[in-house]
Amino acid sequence: MRSEHWEPAAFKARVDEVLHRFVAQEADEFAAIDPLLGPVAEQLEAAVADGKRLRAAFCYWGWRAVGQPDSDALVRAAASMELVHTAAVVHDDLIDDSPLRHGRPTAHVTLRGAAAGRPGADAAGRSLAMLVGDLLMALAGQLFATSGLPAAYLARARPLWSVMARELIAGECLEILRTGADPDTTASLKVTRYKTAKYTVEQPLLIGGALAGAGARLREGYSAYGLPLGEAFQLRDDLLGLFGDPEHTGKANADDVRGQRPTALLAETWRLAGDDERKLLSALMGRSDLDGAGLDAVREVMRRLRAPDRVESMIRSRIEEALDALRGLDVPAHAEAALTALTRSAAVRLS
Repeated sequence: MRSEHWEPAAFKARVDEVLHRFVAQEADEFAAIDPLLGPVAEQLEAAVADGKRLRAAFCYWGWRAVGQPDSDALVRAAASMELVHTAAVVHDDLIDDSPLRHGRPTAHVTLRGAAAGRPGADAAGRSLAMLVGDLLMALAGQLFATSGLPAAYLARARPLWSVMARELIAGECLEILRTGADPDTTASLKVTRYKTAKYTVEQPLLIGGALAGAGARLREGYSAYGLPLGEAFQLRDDLLGLFGDPEHTGKANADDVRGQRPTALLAETWRLAGDDERKLLSALMGRSDLDGAGLDAVREVMRRLRAPDRVESMIRSRIEEALDALRGLDVPAHAEAALTALTRSAAVRLS
């Protein structure tokens, strides 16, 4: 994607090439330590095999919107955002005990097989997955630092990494602490903001902008655009988690209900429910043995209460807020066009 016109497929191919080459080399060096490490090294590569590369794209356009030209070094730096994401995904799947990601067994499920036949194979698989996530986060910092951008540029952005990590982990902690608690939409939206919204859109934009030397006003505009869009992204994820086609999402539909996770969709359902509906929901949510019929019953309650429509309305209002903020930014026309297209890609999707 060397032209001014935004070409998502070409950009994704560039990011994929960076990630696959970098992680393959790191996985080879890791596996060379001992043959036993082979399955763990394979999970490093599996973690970056798929992805929309939205976070890299937002970082890239955070750079380009300042007026900076296309840069292979910047693409490498932007690709590091995807390693932050893959680390978060491995940890998130482990915390939630999710069985599937991109239609394949998650890291902790796969790594259980590496310890098969030994005592505590399940715990070993979980521990190995935790370490895979830790290593991916470390590799994110390494890829960023060795991207090839000038040291002065990297220094401008480096403080934002600690902010991104702090907010991401705070969001994960809030989700754990809110899981199983009385559903509350305001609390759920706070989890959404810190667990996903900030590191998906706002922080990549701000990091790209900092690398490019963006001024305070533009950085404020990035946040005004990025926060509502990041929330819309996760709200869409919540809807797809229950009502999406697993063939497209690559995830199990029942995860949020079985885990009684603090999603805005479940919170809105609870808020709108009457006594009888709450009694039914209480009997079904949080059950690890929830079957298809039970999940359908939850969906039926949600549809009857129009909770999915409420979440769709939240998504629409946040998209409008983001686009209003974008129109107020003083950025080149090609950057505004690209960010407008990315808005749709993030919030209007099937997976």
